Amino acid sequence: MNLLQILEDFKSDRSIRENITHWEVLPARDGIYADFPEYIDNHLAKVLGQRGVKKLYSHQRLAVESIHQGKDTVIVTPTASGKTLCYNLPVLDAILKNQSSRALYLFPTKALSQDQLAELMELVNKLDVDIKTYTFDGDTPQTARRLIRSAGHVVVTNPDMLHAGILPHHTKWIKLFENLQYVVIDEIHHYRGIFGSHLANVIRRLKRICEFYGSNPIFICCSATIANPDELAERIIGRKVALINENGAPSGEKHFIIYNPPVINRQLGIRKSSLNESLMLAERFINHRIQTIIFAQYRLQVEILLSYLREKFKEPFGKNFKVSGYRGGYLPNQRREIEQGLRRGEIIGVVSTNALELGIDIGALDVSIICGYPGSISSVWQQAGRAGRRSGVSVTIFVANSSAINQFLAKHTSYLLKRTPEMGIIDPDNLIISANHIKCASFELPFRREEDFRPDGTSEILDYLENQKVVRQTGGKYHWSSEIYPAQGVSLRSASPDNFVILNETDNNRVIGEIDYYAAPIFLHPEAIYLHDANQYQVTSLDWEGKKAYVKEVAVDYYTDAETKSDLKVLSTADEKRSGEALLCWGEVTVTMVTVLFKKVKFHTHENVGSGIITLPELELHTNSFWYAFPGDIRFRLSLEGETFGGALRGLANILGKIAPLWVMCDPHDLRSISQVRSPFSELPTIYIYENIPDGVGYSEKLFNISDDLFRACLEQLENCPCQGGCPSCVGPEMEVGEKGKEGTKRLLRFMLGQ
Repeated sequence: MNLLQILEDFKSDRSIRENITHWEVLPARDGIYADFPEYIDNHLAKVLGQRGVKKLYSHQRLAVESIHQGKDTVIVTPTASGKTLCYNLPVLDAILKNQSSRALYLFPTKALSQDQLAELMELVNKLDVDIKTYTFDGDTPQTARRLIRSAGHVVVTNPDMLHAGILPHHTKWIKLFENLQYVVIDEIHHYRGIFGSHLANVIRRLKRICEFYGSNPIFICCSATIANPDELAERIIGRKVALINENGAPSGEKHFIIYNPPVINRQLGIRKSSLNESLMLAERFINHRIQTIIFAQYRLQVEILLSYLREKFKEPFGKNFKVSGYRGGYLPNQRREIEQGLRRGEIIGVVSTNALELGIDIGALDVSIICGYPGSISSVWQQAGRAGRRSGVSVTIFVANSSAINQFLAKHTSYLLKRTPEMGIIDPDNLIISANHIKCASFELPFRREEDFRPDGTSEILDYLENQKVVRQTGGKYHWSSEIYPAQGVSLRSASPDNFVILNETDNNRVIGEIDYYAAPIFLHPEAIYLHDANQYQVTSLDWEGKKAYVKEVAVDYYTDAETKSDLKVLSTADEKRSGEALLCWGEVTVTMVTVLFKKVKFHTHENVGSGIITLPELELHTNSFWYAFPGDIRFRLSLEGETFGGALRGLANILGKIAPLWVMCDPHDLRSISQVRSPFSELPTIYIYENIPDGVGYSEKLFNISDDLFRACLEQLENCPCQGGCPSCVGPEMEVGEKGKEGTKRLLRFMLGQ
């Protein structure tokens, strides 16, 4: 059975057809081509011709011309539209014409760096010229580093290595910085929130060092479709950019299906498990050897789905069938093997987190199944782009789960298919982020008093650092005077640079994976079942100080799921406004989190078969929040007495926290919500939506400015939800919000909208 026959089956199979809320067919499109510009090196054009690139796509030609004119450029076209050639062509052309030219490539992950290096090396080898191309990351051997620093024409790295391994040691990289002609920043849409805010500061430091060595590189940025690619690129590089966004690449016919699992309990609004439905759909394709990728939201979901698929396709039925998992926490060599297996067609099914969303070459897959909303519409389209990367028919199935955000998208299909993707929000001038990078920059080169590292307040920060005896001022310049190495203490991606390593006691304490600091209490608490590559391990002990978790191999029929409790205190208000008698604010808060218990959840049935208490240290998060304070007598005005009021507030916090990520292009995990019947700060009933990111990156201010749009979307979701008293698709289950929780939440939302 081929792909089109399976799709026809879907239309006739009532058990599937009735759950499809939308089926969009995106027709095949022809490519728009253009000749190579006449100034491109003839040998380079000839070698590309031998590899099948006889002409450029129209957007590639426009990009090459923009870069040739010396313009900083951002290229925005879909997955697999040949963006790589937009920067490889001008870079290789420049080096062929001038052997001293240098280029720096930045990719958000090591895997993507390795993948792009392989493609570039292939082209360089065909050219048969001496263009030295290297990756420089944490895995680069010390013996190779000296050679790369002195001879590398193209240095491929990631922002973390540029920040901690290259800029602080710029005196060893003089050849690179004196001759740096191009800086490539790929997957720029990935740099939003805290990561993007850090990267903008790393680029400020890079430009300072280039200026010191007399170079002024052109920046070439590439992005998936977002609403503000030029604005995001300009905020990251601090300069105006030319935008190239007319796609000239051909594409095959694509089917985009939105699948909403059936309701199994209408009163509670509970639907069939999106995991089980994704599994059922994937099996239909994998059965017929149609290469399929399933995207899951969390590492735990990846391991559960992989376990189910391995059960289904075990010998003898699965003879020569290979299904695999892919996520952060797998060791690099294992990930490389999986990528190669997909490219060669040896792996028929793969279950991945968003780790395979980026442009790593895994060949032409036929089917992409997205199990639950991945956090942004841009991510939905990146994951959809993993199917049908070359030509022919492909299909993407978005399987909604029961959460409010998923149900909103399942019912408002135009939001997913027609709406311009979201904004990428960053805040390079976040005080804590920029102050940390001013420390790093002053270690690299002394600061002149009049330097504008950030638009305002650079000298005040330097004066503060002088008081702290970190810098000293002489001759109108601030010099680094501390013994500490500042870049080491600044993580670009999280509050803590510390990862926990996972050691398998059953196999001589061999390292099998790693996990970040904030996730450790959830996945590595004592007695947790840690799933890795569909194998089960039980955590025997967690060494909090040593950042190690010891596990042993087990075979059980359940997995564990942990629960965390939070407490919030307001530190200061940045801005406030009145809406009738209510008060809307945003500002600084501190949140204390502690993981308190875990549940044992049975495979397949997902029923609760036990629980346990967790005793681990509290984690504290200093961040920003948006909050809405009701008048003190709101419960009497809306006739919400006693426990009904508390349930209505909890329901309101639930739905606001679930819908808000749609309005500020962020992962659902980047925002959290909490309700307080009587806030210690204002002594008023208050709802908080806080950023689950150290120091915040601007989401709170955005929510403060678009609050009415958010409240309207929540009320619409509530009114359209068919459940009676509350469910995961709206305010949360009735047992959590109470019998009248849903109705109470509606009254609160109507009050917030002045109805």
